[in-house]
Amino acid sequence: MSPTGGSGTFPAVQGPLLARIWDKSQASREARAAGVHQHREGQLCGATEGLLTVHTGDTRWAVPALHAIWIPPGQEHGIDPHGQFDGWAMLINEALCQGLPAEPCILRVSGLLMEAVKRVAGWDERTWTPDRDPLVAVIAAEIRALPDAPLGLVMPRDPRLARIAHALLRDPADRRGQAEWADWAGLSPRTLSRRFPQETGLGFQAWRQRARLLRALEHLAAGLPVTTVALECGYQTTSAFIEAFGQVFGMTPGRWRGQGGLAGQG
Repeated sequence: MSPTGGSGTFPAVQGPLLARIWDKSQASREARAAGVHQHREGQLCGATEGLLTVHTGDTRWAVPALHAIWIPPGQEHGIDPHGQFDGWAMLINEALCQGLPAEPCILRVSGLLMEAVKRVAGWDERTWTPDRDPLVAVIAAEIRALPDAPLGLVMPRDPRLARIAHALLRDPADRRGQAEWADWAGLSPRTLSRRFPQETGLGFQAWRQRARLLRALEHLAAGLPVTTVALECGYQTTSAFIEAFGQVFGMTPGRWRGQGGLAGQG
């Protein structure tokens, strides 16, 4: 998580790539020490338990268990772990990043990639031998092939829209309608409806729905009961929350938490 040459968790990359796996205490310590930073290598950072939130530019990302975020070389970012977090990170030499995504994105991690990360984490980074090169090629191919996940939330730049967005993030349970939000921020409903997708890629209602669901992931990772999460995130009933969650993530909140190693807490 920390930049090359920063806290010492990642020494300078001597070969094409370098990986680290953290337990709960290490992950929280490294995230606090790193703060907002950037490094010359590309970074793939994932969770095996719990949840990460990552900030890159105007976008807020949620990285649940079984997923990873790709951060291109030179991209400024900050990382915050949630719940009982275990995670890993891999730095990839800038020369190998050609052909990899040019923008940050969330990827669903394959079993093959996870096993490759574990193998690289056990290598001695002070030396590099040619027999490692085939695995490097496999890792690069896996990153290119992994499917994207809808776990990013772009913040609008217009000050009026940004005011609304930050208010919704502070209190996703606020049930004011689109016209009420427009009046509160000092713009017309038509302007709100037109500008929100222009600046975020999502209509206002879709943006609010995603904001609620990403906040729900944080609450679930922290171990809150599903009913409490539903109410905290603005859903009138638990069943409505479960339905919305399933439409996006393809599973119930309880099953998601179980896959993250937090079964039995909700």
